Amino acid sequence: MRLTALLSIALALISTPLCSMAQTSGRFTLQEKQGPNAVGLKVVEQYDYSRTFQPAIDAMGKPSQGERARPLQTLIWYPAKKSDAKPMTFGDYVAFQATETSFDNPKNLTGMEAMFIASMKPVFQQPMWATRDAALASGKFPVIIYAPSFSSVSWENVDLCEYLASYGYVVIAAPGMGVTRESTHDVAGTNAQAQDISFLIGFARTLPDTDLSEVGVVGFSWGGIANLFASARDNRIDALVALDGSMRYFPGVVKDAGDVHPDQMTIPLLYFKGQESLEDEAHLHDRLKSDGPNVLNEWTHGDLVSVQMLGLFHPEFSSKAQRNELLWKYEASGLQEADYDRQDGVIGYAWMARYTREFLDAYLKHNGPALQFLKNKPSDNAVPKHVLAVNFQPAKSMPASFTSLRVEAARQGFDHVADIYAAIQKDQPNFKVDADDVVSWAYDLLADRHFPEAIDVMKLAVQLDPSSRAYSSLGEMYAKAGQKQAAIDNYKTALEKDSNNIIATQGLVEIESGTSEK
Repeated sequence: MRLTALLSIALALISTPLCSMAQTSGRFTLQEKQGPNAVGLKVVEQYDYSRTFQPAIDAMGKPSQGERARPLQTLIWYPAKKSDAKPMTFGDYVAFQATETSFDNPKNLTGMEAMFIASMKPVFQQPMWATRDAALASGKFPVIIYAPSFSSVSWENVDLCEYLASYGYVVIAAPGMGVTRESTHDVAGTNAQAQDISFLIGFARTLPDTDLSEVGVVGFSWGGIANLFASARDNRIDALVALDGSMRYFPGVVKDAGDVHPDQMTIPLLYFKGQESLEDEAHLHDRLKSDGPNVLNEWTHGDLVSVQMLGLFHPEFSSKAQRNELLWKYEASGLQEADYDRQDGVIGYAWMARYTREFLDAYLKHNGPALQFLKNKPSDNAVPKHVLAVNFQPAKSMPASFTSLRVEAARQGFDHVADIYAAIQKDQPNFKVDADDVVSWAYDLLADRHFPEAIDVMKLAVQLDPSSRAYSSLGEMYAKAGQKQAAIDNYKTALEKDSNNIIATQGLVEIESGTSEK
């Protein structure tokens, strides 16, 4: 199989509209059951006004008219209340392509785009899961940002996005773009898409059903490397999923970024590998043979789950490409390994979706059975033979430092912070943290209203320095958290150690008078 053929399909066919997929019904459908939630879809046409998108001079050589800021046609899939409303059709998603950068002024699709859309009319009425503008389900849900592949549309993996929303996630996507509408195999283009990811995380804060304490990013192909860049810079991101992501195949771009260091990243990574190894064809592409870090080899300080999809070649990681009949008519025979066929692709895609959900459940919802699912042998999860292979590599501890202590507390849970510190000291007896630094850490958490975490950290500070001041600070944190008896007990201990402790005295007065505030 040739890399040139693979790239041409990944960059051309994947970025085209969807077509039919042959199985019993003659079409691709997701072979996973919908979750407990109905799915809603909202479309927001917005701009990132911090960046310019349209050139100053248009194609006619005249000053550009209208808005020049970066347009982000934003699709939001979310858990919804069940209703009898008519769901979206596949054709409804295809229609978004005409307005993805022009919004209320649909562009005239020509050439290959028009040909592919015309060829898909027979499947336009295929029903999907989402209902447009459905009523929100009650509750707040973790946020997933989906990053499309090279120059692709926001809905290239609509089936995966709807699937995750049905299991309790708010999934947000915008088109895969570089500095302009077309992506580029360089740092500038990757940075542009990474900035889109962070912009969408910020936008998610405006939505009423999002829990911004738990954020994951999922990306296919070039979206996988853009997600890596975003995760290296945006500490709001808690988990990373790459669907045969380009982080593996473009080490030179990772190196050229300058601030993306896989060996220093501590979030968990789920990486799906395609059927073939693009590294075998590195001599065909300058970027592939350039020096740079092997991201998977260097991912040692965050859990790494590697899944080898035995029956999927690169385009099949997109449900849009799975539906593209031209892919199967002209190119698939040169891309598939052994005797795998398109039905194997349907099966493999379903298991990819399942493993993605289990990974997100494990690290964003902190679900123990989901974490065990990732550690199981595929056969223990009822995966058929010859579909995939899994390797779970647990994170290694960072070199001992105050920063690594904080990272491990976030990873293992703040209620384990004292045990984490003890374990680090057992391994590296010379490592010690200053009690004042721990107190400052606790107050930072308190200022952000992370009350349980502030209390856990302050308990470590008391352990390091069981002074009157430390006990009064712990009492203050209990008081802010509304735990009055625990606050009283610690204030009294502080006064036993120093009867002149003004903070403890005042704290008791406020509690007894009912004037203490959270």
